[in-house]
Amino acid sequence: MKVLFVGDDWVGSNARSLADGFQQAGHEVVVIDTTAVTLPARLSPPWVYSKFAHRRAPWDVEALHRRIDEAAREFAPDLLFAFKAVHLDQRRLLAAPAGLRVHYSPDDVSNPYNTSPDYLAHEREWDLVVTTKTHNVAELEARGARRVKFVRSAYDPALHYVSARRTVRRHLVGFIGAVRPDRQDLLISLAREHRGDMLLRGPGWRRVRALWQTGADVGGAVYGGDFSAAVAAVTANLVLLNSDNRDTHTCRTFEVPAAGGLFVGPRTGEHAELLADESECFLFDSPAELREILRRCTKYPEQVAKVAEAGHRRIVTGHHRYVDRAREIVDALA
Repeated sequence: MKVLFVGDDWVGSNARSLADGFQQAGHEVVVIDTTAVTLPARLSPPWVYSKFAHRRAPWDVEALHRRIDEAAREFAPDLLFAFKAVHLDQRRLLAAPAGLRVHYSPDDVSNPYNTSPDYLAHEREWDLVVTTKTHNVAELEARGARRVKFVRSAYDPALHYVSARRTVRRHLVGFIGAVRPDRQDLLISLAREHRGDMLLRGPGWRRVRALWQTGADVGGAVYGGDFSAAVAAVTANLVLLNSDNRDTHTCRTFEVPAAGGLFVGPRTGEHAELLADESECFLFDSPAELREILRRCTKYPEQVAKVAEAGHRRIVTGHHRYVDRAREIVDALA
């Protein structure tokens, strides 16, 4: 098929990886980058406008739609694929000439933060709505979505791979992800306990005052090869979920083992389906159980290395790449 892919195109973006997945699956893909609308530069006029008006800058939205319209007329796509395009003009987006129209959301579509009134008013006009949350399927159907497809998150072999360490030091425990209230207290507590043996990477952690005197290795967001190198520097890589999305798995569920990291995460049904507890990963229900896992990592490093290797094999041989998800979506359209 000819696919006009509307989504963020920065390096490390899940949208970019999925667009590449469609190309790798044999389709002809043209990407229209939405980053200027979805992630305006901090303190720029569009960013300031969005904070006060609580919507995206109309001049950027208009410029983006002109690009989409022009590309659709020239390219004549069989499929218009929109990756979380809730901030765009839905009527205009759906009017772009294309054979089929698919909207994909990587987040909980019952969380108002991940939708917009305009998107909700036109949701049932999409030929297919794709979600990565099992609980969203029935909710989307109840809202009148024409057709719904559940696919899991994925990893990108170009970004998530076994990497050599860039530091001599190896941290006992680490987490790569943004600051969130539902994970902050646990990670601050672990940083106080493990100090320099803990690594934190992601947006916002440098601004958390409680971490400043812990001695933990704290840094900003990492993507691509930098992500894989950070995973390689940690024995126990925490995979923590987003309670606002009611996550039962996340992108890190696949990215951490794909990069060769030991998966240590909450015990959910999906995690238990994807990886075998204690032989391919370590799952926990409480902070006390997590701390016991970390003690085992300290006491039995050779055993946990074998668990990490088994988890890596399970994920990379299990059809969990973005190209596999692209094929699932195309199969649903067929």
